[in-house]
Amino acid sequence: MTSPIASLTHADLYAQRRAAVARAIGPRGLAIIPTALERQRNRDSDFLFRADSYFYYLTGFTEPHACLVITGDGRSTLWCQPKDTEREIWDGYRLGPEAAPAALGLEAAQPIGTLDDQLPKMLENQEAVFYPFAIHPGLESRVAGWLNKVRDRVRYGALCPERQLDLCGILDEMRLIKDAQEQDTMRRAAQISAQAHIRAMQTSAARLRAGQDLREYHLDAELLHEFRKQGSQYPAYSSIVAGGANACVLHYRADAAPIRDGDLVLIDAGCELDGYASDITRTFPANGRFTGPQRAVYDLVLASQEAAVAATHAGARFTDPHEATVAVLSQGLLDLGLLDKNQVGTVQDVIERRAYFQFYMHRTGHWLGMDVHDCGSYVEPSEVNDPGLMSVRKDPLSGETITQRPSRILRPGMVLTIEPGLYIRPAPGVPEAFHNIGIRIEDDAIVTSSGCELISRGVPVAALEIEALMRA
Repeated sequence: MTSPIASLTHADLYAQRRAAVARAIGPRGLAIIPTALERQRNRDSDFLFRADSYFYYLTGFTEPHACLVITGDGRSTLWCQPKDTEREIWDGYRLGPEAAPAALGLEAAQPIGTLDDQLPKMLENQEAVFYPFAIHPGLESRVAGWLNKVRDRVRYGALCPERQLDLCGILDEMRLIKDAQEQDTMRRAAQISAQAHIRAMQTSAARLRAGQDLREYHLDAELLHEFRKQGSQYPAYSSIVAGGANACVLHYRADAAPIRDGDLVLIDAGCELDGYASDITRTFPANGRFTGPQRAVYDLVLASQEAAVAATHAGARFTDPHEATVAVLSQGLLDLGLLDKNQVGTVQDVIERRAYFQFYMHRTGHWLGMDVHDCGSYVEPSEVNDPGLMSVRKDPLSGETITQRPSRILRPGMVLTIEPGLYIRPAPGVPEAFHNIGIRIEDDAIVTSSGCELISRGVPVAALEIEALMRA
C-alpha cells in the first residue's frame, strides 16, 4: 500500500510541515527561520554553501540569503534574493520573490533587503516570537532590534510580544519521525555510501596485490568519486579513513599515512543526498585477509552489533541497544583476555564499574537525518519531569554525579545509527597480539513496528563476506 505522503508533491509536503508549525505556535505566534550564512574560506573564496537544516525542512529552498516567517494563522512568507541579471551571471540562477510562491507553495515572498522593515510590522500585536536559539549568530540581536521597533509604537496602541521561545523544540519533534519520502531519500543515500565502501575495500586489496603504494587518501578519493558519480551532493561529514593504529583515534581524518599489508582499515564515511545524511562504518583487512587476532576482535564487535540490532524496535528505549552492546563486549573482553577477571571481576562488575571503557568509550548510536548527529531529544518527553522515574548515580570512572532521566521510547519512523566498536591501544596487561587493533561497525536503522530496517547493508559486515568481496 502506498503511503499518502508518497503521492504528494514536494511543495505539498513542505506546506504540510509549515502548517504543523503554525498550529504549534498558536494563533498569535510568529516563527522566524533563517537559512545558513555564507562563510568565507579564504580570500575571494567561500565554503560550499549548504542551507540550514530547519529552513530546508520547511521550504526545500537551497539559495543563500533567505528567511522564512510563519504566522499562527498559517501564512508563510519567504524573504529571498531578488532577481539580478548581473549577479546571476557570476553566482547562478535565482528564483526571485515573484516566482517563489508558486514554485514553493508559499503565500508570499519578499526581497531579502526588506526584512528589517517588514518584521517589526509583522511582530506587532503578536503574543510570542519563536526562532531557533543559539544557532544563527546575530539572530538574537536582530530579533531584539525588531522588538524595540514594536515597543516604539506601544504609545499608539501596538502590543509587543512578551515571550521569546525556542523553535527548535517544535521542529526537533517533527524531524525525529521521518515520513515516507524522507525514508526513501535516506535509503538511496545509504545505498550510494555502501557502494563507496565496497569500492574502497576492493581498491585497497587490488593496490596491495599489485605492489602499489597505498595511502589513506587513495581510499578517501575512491569514496568521493563514488559519492559524486551516483549523484550525491557532498559527503555528509569529513570521511574517516584510518589505517593501522590510526583506527584507534575516534575522530581521525583521512590523511597521507601509508596502509600496509596486514593492517586493518577503518572507514567511517557517508554521503549526503538531497539534504539527508548516511553514516556507515566498516573495518576490513587492507589485503583482504583477517589475521587471527583481528578476526577474533572483529567477530566480537559484530556479535555486539547483532545484539544491539535485536534490541532496536518500536517500544524499546534508545539506551537498550547500547546496553545490549556493552553486555556482549564486556563478556568478550573477558573471554579474549583483554580484561583480567582476577582484577575486574565478573561481567556484571565490568559493566557496573565501566571497566570496558578502556576499549569502548562512545555510545552505540545517535539520531540520523538531515544532520549526521540529527536533532531530537534522547529523553522521553512524557516522562522527563516524573520524579519517580529519575535516578541519581555517581559515575565510577569520573566520580561525577549524573541525573538519569527515562530514555526515549523508540517509535516507527525514527532513524538511528548502531555502531559498536573496540579500540585497543598498547597498555600494561593488554596482550601484544591485539595492540593497535581498532574496529567499528556502523549501520543506519529505520525503526519499524516489528524491529528495524538496516538500510546500509548494501556493503557486507560478515568477515567471510568481506574477504570474498575483496578477492573479487
